[in-house]
Amino acid sequence: MTDSPFTDDDIEAGRKLFAAESKFVKGVVGLDGLPLGDRPEVAFAGRSNVGKSSLINALTNRRTLARASNTPGRTQEINFFDLANGRLYLVDLPGYGFAEAPRKTVDTWSRLTLDYLRTRSKLKRVFLLIDARRGVSEVDAGVLDQLDGSAVAYQIVLTKSDKLKASEVEAVHASALAALKKRAAAHPRVIVTSSEKGLGLPELRAEVNALA
Repeated sequence: MTDSPFTDDDIEAGRKLFAAESKFVKGVVGLDGLPLGDRPEVAFAGRSNVGKSSLINALTNRRTLARASNTPGRTQEINFFDLANGRLYLVDLPGYGFAEAPRKTVDTWSRLTLDYLRTRSKLKRVFLLIDARRGVSEVDAGVLDQLDGSAVAYQIVLTKSDKLKASEVEAVHASALAALKKRAAAHPRVIVTSSEKGLGLPELRAEVNALA
């Protein structure tokens, strides 16, 4: 893995952004319920149980800002969180791929989500969360195709890296980079994180801050 491209000032700016007030705005079940696109947005996507809620809570230093469903795949709302008093929206997209099935099951990722991706002009980037213990699955690859088709910039974030040995993290990091090589919409850097240990969170905060 390469060293962080961020300076100490970048890291501090990211820390300050996420140290500001954060609050839940609304859960959306239809396009007509989307809030005004009056500020930058960054969205978090991933398979159910990838640790999306844990990552959002860890980034914002709020234990219960994002609430995880006890039933994988059950939550099909798009949840909006305001960060830093209107500076940007953090957007929690519905989990996908909760059923073990062929790649075509990516279609269960709600139509609402795809419509959101294609219509939000202020959407700066989708952070696609991948469980480091599993790497880029066939279902994840299908979502990468959907993101490519939606012409949305995206970046892979590996979660739960604390569950692996350093050599295993290196391997899954290299594999994720390889999966992105021929994808024009993909950001070329993969961020390795652990919500439990705090690994990679300063860099992810700095990445978001650069988009705000």
